[in-house]
Amino acid sequence: MKITLITIGKTDTDYLKQGIDVYMKRLKHYIPFELKEVAALKKTTGFSVDVIKQKEFELLKKHLETSDCIVLLDERGETFSSVGFSDFLQKRMNAGVRHLMFVVGGAWGFSPELNQMASFQISLSKMTFSHQMVRLFFVEQVYRAFSILKGESYHNE
Repeated sequence: MKITLITIGKTDTDYLKQGIDVYMKRLKHYIPFELKEVAALKKTTGFSVDVIKQKEFELLKKHLETSDCIVLLDERGETFSSVGFSDFLQKRMNAGVRHLMFVVGGAWGFSPELNQMASFQISLSKMTFSHQMVRLFFVEQVYRAFSILKGESYHNE
């Protein structure tokens, strides 16, 4: 299985980039992992929220295949403990999923079309985080999940 995290906009803060790089390097020992950053929309003043979500969907759609298992990172999604998230990943691997695509949308969320394409919605927390920080938190949680699955000492419980 391959895991991809696709985001709207680039990570522009150095300390977040460094943290993401640390965990992406660690993940190479477990699974192919890729971070795709799709350029954010420019000049959206005057656009309705629905138009922005639709335009972002068009950008994201270019990177999604019908065979992908699409998981939206959304505040209204299901929450997991770290062990629960590792179980979620294990179940996808056991089911033979070839490409697990996690999506971080723009500030306004996802279009109805992308919601329909998604197999799951996951929330990292009931709190709201910046889209920049979510990337680091998510990559760390994927690493943590694989360390749990391998029985390594990174996660204490």
